[in-house]
Amino acid sequence: MTVRSVIRHADWTISTDREPGASGPLYEVECTTCQESSDATEGPTPPEDWALRHTGRNPGHRSYRAIITSFLRVIPAPGNPWHREAR
Repeated sequence: MTVRSVIRHADWTISTDREPGASGPLYEVECTTCQESSDATEGPTPPEDWALRHTGRNPGHRSYRAIITSFLRVIPAPGNPWHREAR
């Protein structure tokens, strides 16, 4: 039995997913004192409000980590054999 493999380099691009129906960024805030976190939402205001309420209940908790999740899509670049199928 002969094993044959083909290894080919092809260019791809990666960018923010702008396909119809793709999710926009998600925003979340995490307290760096106790690691509690807000829910992830499609806008920054609810997590920021959560942080203000959290500090109101826990006056010593004043440092937060902003977590923003973006969604990416990889597509074949021109010259890639998959490029025509990606349209």
